[in-house]
Amino acid sequence: MTFEQLAGNAILGIDTLWGGDVMCASGTGRFIADSWFSDEPLPAAYTDPSAARVRESGGVSAKTPDRPAIERYLGAVDIPGAIRGLRREAADFGGLRGEYIAGLARCFETMWDLAMEILGKGEPVPYARCVEASTGRPPEPSDPSAKRRQVDELLRETGYQSVDAWRHAHTVPMASIRTLGAAVIALYDRLTADNVLPHLPEALHSVPRANIAFLPIRDAWFSGSMNYLGRARRPDGAPEYEATYEINASLQISVPEFLQLVSHEVVPGHVTTFAYLQNLYVRNVVGFEASVLTMNTRAATLFEGIANNAILIAHGVTEIDQLPDPDVRIGVLLALLQDDAKNQASFLTWGEGLPQAEVAAVLRRDFLVSEERANKLSGAWGRHPLLGRMYLPAYRAGTERVADLRRRYPAGRLLPVLFGCSGLVDAITIERAVAG
Repeated sequence: MTFEQLAGNAILGIDTLWGGDVMCASGTGRFIADSWFSDEPLPAAYTDPSAARVRESGGVSAKTPDRPAIERYLGAVDIPGAIRGLRREAADFGGLRGEYIAGLARCFETMWDLAMEILGKGEPVPYARCVEASTGRPPEPSDPSAKRRQVDELLRETGYQSVDAWRHAHTVPMASIRTLGAAVIALYDRLTADNVLPHLPEALHSVPRANIAFLPIRDAWFSGSMNYLGRARRPDGAPEYEATYEINASLQISVPEFLQLVSHEVVPGHVTTFAYLQNLYVRNVVGFEASVLTMNTRAATLFEGIANNAILIAHGVTEIDQLPDPDVRIGVLLALLQDDAKNQASFLTWGEGLPQAEVAAVLRRDFLVSEERANKLSGAWGRHPLLGRMYLPAYRAGTERVADLRRRYPAGRLLPVLFGCSGLVDAITIERAVAG
C-alpha cells in the first residue's frame, strides 16, 4: 500500500467512523478531515459500500450510533492497520516530515480509542492524553484576568458601561453579512499584501488568498464553518483555491469581532493558509498529507494559532495594543477571551466534571462571552466526546504558540515557515523548522 493510500485510509477512516464526509461542501457534513484537493482517488475507507451508512447515521458521534453499520464498516476497513502503517512511514521519512506524520498517527490513535470508548469496546481515555495528543502540552485552566483588565480599560476609554452594551451598539446586521464580509475581506487582503506578501516567496504572490463566499446558515451546531474545497480547476488545470464560510444566522457578534473573525477564517488566516498549502502541494514542495488536513491534531493547533494571530499578522504588529483602533482592540480581546473560554469549557467539563449550567455561568461571567456562545461552548462543543477533549484546548494553545514565535523571530524568518514553505509543520515541529 502506498503512503497516499495509508494516509487516506487512516484519515478518512477515522473521519467516517466519527460521521464525517470530507466530500460534503457544507460544515454540517464535515468533521475531522478538512480537505481533499489532491485529485488522488478516494481510498477504500471512503468508497467501501459500508462507509455510506456510517456517514449518513453520524457514526459514533450520533446520539444512538448505528452499531451494526459501524461493525460492518470496521470489518471492511482496517483503520488501526492504516494508523500503524503511518507510524512505519513516519519512521522511514525521518526528519521534520517524519515527526509531523508521527504526530498525526498519535492523534488518530487517540481518536480511535475515544471511538472505542463510546462503543463500550475500550477503557475511558484519560483527558490529559487527549489534550497532549492534539496540543503537545498538558491540560490547564485559562486565566482571563489580564485580558479582562484590558477590556475594562478600553470600555471606559470608549464610554461603555459593559461588554453587552458595547456589543449592542456594534452589532452586525445579519441581513447585510455578505456585503460586510466582502468589504472586510477586501480590507484584510490589502493589509496582507502590504505586510505578509513581502516576506513570502514570489511563487505564492499570485495565489488567491480569499476566494470565498459567505453563506448564512440556520440552526447549525457551530457558530461558523470554513469549508475549504480546492477542487475546482481552471481551463489550464490550475486550482481555483475556492472555499465557503457558513455563518450561523443566530450568532451574536459585533462588527469589531467580525473583523477578527474574517482575518481568522479567511485572510490571512485559514483560507489563505489552505490555499498556500494547496499551491505548495501542486508544486511538490509539500507531501500528500498537506492535501488532506485534519481537526484534532497538532497541525490544527498550529493553524488555529495562525488564524487567531492573523489580525496582528495582517497589520504587521505583534501586540494587541499596537492595533490602530480601540474598538478593534476590544474585538480582538473578546475573540481571544472566547478561545480562552473554549479551553476553560474543556477543562471544567472533562478535567473537573462540572455540569453544563455551571460551566456556562463561568464562561459568561469570567470570559465575557455572549449567552449564545456560553451555551454552545458548554453544551454541544464542550460536552462532545471528541471536540470537547481534543479540539477546544487547541485554540488557546495554538494562539499562545504562534504569538510567542512572532515575538522571538522576525517576520521574514517565521512567516514562510508558518505557511509551509519549508515543509508542512505543526505546533511542535514549528520550533525546529524556524530554528533551522
